[in-house]
Amino acid sequence: MSKKAVEKVREFRAEAKFQRTSPQKAKLVLDTIKGMRVEQALNTVHFSTKRIAPVVEKALRSAIQNATYLSQEQGLDVDVDNLYVRTAVANDAPRMKRIRPAPMGRAFRYQRRLAHIVIALAEKSSASSAAANPAAPAAVKRVAAKKAAKKAAAKKAPAKKAAKKSAK
Repeated sequence: MSKKAVEKVREFRAEAKFQRTSPQKAKLVLDTIKGMRVEQALNTVHFSTKRIAPVVEKALRSAIQNATYLSQEQGLDVDVDNLYVRTAVANDAPRMKRIRPAPMGRAFRYQRRLAHIVIALAEKSSASSAAANPAAPAAVKRVAAKKAAKKAAAKKAPAKKAAKKSAK
């Protein structure tokens, strides 16, 4: 492998810890923005009707600020317009144990779930996409050839069965 192919992708992260929502509910919002460009992700989250959406938006804005700050501190050339949401994850946080009164002096225990929201941004570099483009047509040709072979095999099988049935 050449050094150009093993170029390290820079990630910029932000975390929102101990949020009062279940990770399952937070993932509904986070799954919608995975892989999106930052500007489009901000618009999507801003107009989402979910209760956790403002928290996700704040974490996303924090990740963008982290990217601009680190680019200034380390002298990196980070273009905010080329940033995209690389990962957006909601992890389990410690659960809060609560008690609900029950009939006849008893009590039922239940758990309030919390989530740690982690958003990581990366830059879509034009060099990596240019390097991937020459390989892409070859990959597309291989996939197309495989599909054509499958279709041909699929068409042959019913024809043989029909031939066998007509011979009987």
